[in-house]
Amino acid sequence: MNVLVTGGAGFIGSHVCEALLRAGHSVAIVDNLDDFYSPAWKLENLDCVARAGQARFYHDDICAAERMAEVFARECPEAVIHLAARAGVRPSIEAPLLYEHVNVRGTLVLLETARQCGVKKFLFASSSSVYGLTDEAPFREDSHQSLPLSPYAATKLAGEKLCYTYSHLYGLRVICLRLFTVYGPRQRPDLAIYKFTDLIERGAPIPVYGDGSTKRDYTHIDDILQGILAALAADAQYEVLNLGNSHPVTLLELVREIETRLGKKAQIEWLPEQAGDMPVTFADISKARRLLDYRPRVPLAEGLSCFIAWHRERRAG
Repeated sequence: MNVLVTGGAGFIGSHVCEALLRAGHSVAIVDNLDDFYSPAWKLENLDCVARAGQARFYHDDICAAERMAEVFARECPEAVIHLAARAGVRPSIEAPLLYEHVNVRGTLVLLETARQCGVKKFLFASSSSVYGLTDEAPFREDSHQSLPLSPYAATKLAGEKLCYTYSHLYGLRVICLRLFTVYGPRQRPDLAIYKFTDLIERGAPIPVYGDGSTKRDYTHIDDILQGILAALAADAQYEVLNLGNSHPVTLLELVREIETRLGKKAQIEWLPEQAGDMPVTFADISKARRLLDYRPRVPLAEGLSCFIAWHRERRAG
């Protein structure tokens, strides 16, 4: 299958592109290499992709409609995996208009271009943050309590609704995947597991917001890849599916797990709770299990050991 991946130079995107190439698919990547974190890291990610096979790379902005039309016309993708986005809850509170522009307009540009070019399938990377403030746990896709707590979460929910509209009006086959706290090698440096591991290794204090009781459903990248590839092959008109580990742990439990695997004690800097943070994320994965045969296999302890080995190798290199 000829697949176009947006955000293919990022953490999740580069792993997706590698997996697609190894599975024999033809891959084109669109990524603007923005400076949310170092573009040099993303170029390293592309080097990893190149070791798996040849992918065509377009250094372009998904919000540029005319340019996307040119790329799609050249590539004629059968499927689009849309991973590109401005990420992060806290940064979105500081720059809501930027997040709206990239995450909402960018998604709409891709949907409209996909419609015009006759794309058969569209996978949209949504987020567990769309559930927001809810007392229904684990989170089910049919919950009607979605109250997003940040502009980032709201833009992801808006993206899902736009996907439904294009599926309904034009027959575009769409699966929206709500990803739950993905971690693993190449993880973004602003995320907790990378940040905590790096700071503890260097003997620096780690920031813990609130009392450490917030819970996250940490999901290893290998399990996310399993779900994405299964969704690409699935026969569905429009679906929203959770991809998570379904075993949330508290922030302090995460810190203790990292300490154990590093063999070092963390110095904790206690800070006030942050606006926009969800108290818990917890995926009900029964729907994904039924439709995709999705079965996460990487427990947190194993995933952290894998991540720490990668981190130490990267630092040594």
